[in-house]
Amino acid sequence: MAWNSFATPLIGKAVRAASRLAHGGGSAFPGKIVEQIDPQFLARTLQQLPLGVVLVSGTNGKTTTTRMVASMLESLGLKVFTNPTGSNFTRGVVSSLLAEVSLGGKLDADIAVLELDEAYAVHFVKQVQPDYCLLLNVMRDQLDRFGEIDNTAKLLSKAVEATTGTVVLNREDPRIARLADVTHTEDGVEVRYFGLDKSLRSFFPSDDDMRTTVDTESAADTEASVGIDLSESAESDENIEIGDASAIAKTGEHAEKSENAESAEQLQADVTLLAVGDHRASFGIDGETYETGVKLEGVYNLYNAAAALAAVRAVVADAQAMFLPFEENVTDELLRQVGISQRMIDFARSTTQSMIDAAAEVTPAFGRGEVIDVNGSPVELLLVKNPMGFRLSLASFAPEGCDTMIAINDEYADGRDMSWLWDVDFSSLRGTGVSMVSGVRAWDMALRLEYDQVPVNSVNTELEEAVSTFVNANPGTPKHIYCTYTAMLKTRAALGRIAEVADAGVGK
Repeated sequence: MAWNSFATPLIGKAVRAASRLAHGGGSAFPGKIVEQIDPQFLARTLQQLPLGVVLVSGTNGKTTTTRMVASMLESLGLKVFTNPTGSNFTRGVVSSLLAEVSLGGKLDADIAVLELDEAYAVHFVKQVQPDYCLLLNVMRDQLDRFGEIDNTAKLLSKAVEATTGTVVLNREDPRIARLADVTHTEDGVEVRYFGLDKSLRSFFPSDDDMRTTVDTESAADTEASVGIDLSESAESDENIEIGDASAIAKTGEHAEKSENAESAEQLQADVTLLAVGDHRASFGIDGETYETGVKLEGVYNLYNAAAALAAVRAVVADAQAMFLPFEENVTDELLRQVGISQRMIDFARSTTQSMIDAAAEVTPAFGRGEVIDVNGSPVELLLVKNPMGFRLSLASFAPEGCDTMIAINDEYADGRDMSWLWDVDFSSLRGTGVSMVSGVRAWDMALRLEYDQVPVNSVNTELEEAVSTFVNANPGTPKHIYCTYTAMLKTRAALGRIAEVADAGVGK
């Protein structure tokens, strides 16, 4: 322990307050300072938690899934520490801790649910061994940082190797599913999977199944010329109603059955997404079907819900093993003496239905389907940062009856390499066009749209000015803003000056 560790919370809180006052945010800077003056602060603080740490990582869906797991555990009675801002480097976690610990370094929580960047998860697990590890997917993202996706999978394998309790993996992503091979099952580490019903797999293609716009349209031309229908899942499943079902199917309807799909069939999923609809989903758990409405936006978040349910079920199972043997014939006083709170006992009694009910109440994370009212117009912020995420967002939110804006930045947090935009099919926007394109790479985005024959009304690289112009046009008309991470933060800041925007810990 650093000699000055007793002063770490006070110093960190002072830096955090000064940073927020000076910059209106600065969510990671205080953590960077604390890491330098007290390198053991992170591990020392998280070691206090009786139920340990849940680590969530992967290319798409980390922030929303982290929010889902944390919200569900809270609904089931636990005190949860999490990093809600999406600042997913280790310094971001430390900054979030500084907001919660007492001056004496005490963290009042039962469990931590932490989103970690794929690369920084490696640094995190060198300091803290997670009790649970939830890995969502591996897609091509920020190629300038990660390189190809096999390298990203190797980074995530380090988190799996360090996990001491349960690893929850995406059965349908072959690179993620194969990480079961590096778990320490001989030391009691359990592996669980979340997965998809066969009828939905073409709607959630892996990175290997993705097609370019040219490929998609060529396949459609071939289908028309030979008179066959290759999109059987889009027509055979009457439950699929989200957005434009045909647009969703375009992302993967022509994917061929592969050895990966066959191997997935052999793995038993703890939670299976069976069907999706408009703000509803059906899950298969323990041979039973559970249907529920959800508040989350986008078809992709229904699969994230399956992932979150699998992680929560793993925590509940461990709590049952740890605490339920003590529940009979003991007094509250005895429970307190042995360090077991009634809250833990109640959490261990959680049923599958109570978990489903908790999932139904989760609201979108900031910037991930978040809706902000601006002068009577609902403005929806949709984070996009790689080809699959952008494709699924476009598929989930029908452009008809809405104004569309796209804001693309290329700062470090976004990834410098914007070539991934050429792997996104924008043809669904041809009919409505795009009202505004902005951000540092606005002209690159406008050029990309031109190649997909999407009309663009205006291009403005000054993001704040562009946001104001866009949201104030056509009062009452719903609006979609697709934006990369730093563009999303700046868009929220711009909206915060003209409308009520919730403080997500990164300032307005």
